[in-house]
Amino acid sequence: MKLTKLIFTLSMSIMMFLSFNTYAEETDNYKVSTDDEISITVFNEPDLSINKTKIGANGSISVPLIGQIDVKGLSVPEIESKITALLLDGYLKKPNVSVTITEYRPFYINGEVKKPGSYPYRKGLTIEKAITLAGGFTERASKSAISLVGEVDKRFVKAVSLKDTVKPGDVITISESFF
Repeated sequence: MKLTKLIFTLSMSIMMFLSFNTYAEETDNYKVSTDDEISITVFNEPDLSINKTKIGANGSISVPLIGQIDVKGLSVPEIESKITALLLDGYLKKPNVSVTITEYRPFYINGEVKKPGSYPYRKGLTIEKAITLAGGFTERASKSAISLVGEVDKRFVKAVSLKDTVKPGDVITISESFF
């Protein structure tokens, strides 16, 4: 009995460790874009810190002292490095910059759902959860003919299932059933 409990505890710990590493890897690889909201903290420099700023349509943000900087297509560590380098260039001796994503850009769902439109992205979002957020399927919806266009490659339409994941900026289309 004790051995079974120990094995269960170890397997749960390993699963939590792997899911944390996957989450950290996704966050580090995530590229920000228009409509993402970030916060910038410069340690011991509250006047240089920014609490919640949306990335503009041109892909830039305004940072005190530095001005407009282009961040579209950069990951959080890349933004931190860029701001640190700019602050080192005549402003601070040892800037310690931390960037967090406070709100992801929305995803979009259209077609045969009750409330098509844009919705705020949430971590762990699946096609099924996105459909639920949009009020569920209409009576004419095909529960198997679902397509997704990712923000990165807008030319590629991918057939997906209810368990597939959704990313910020994705466009989901629910087709009409013919029967």
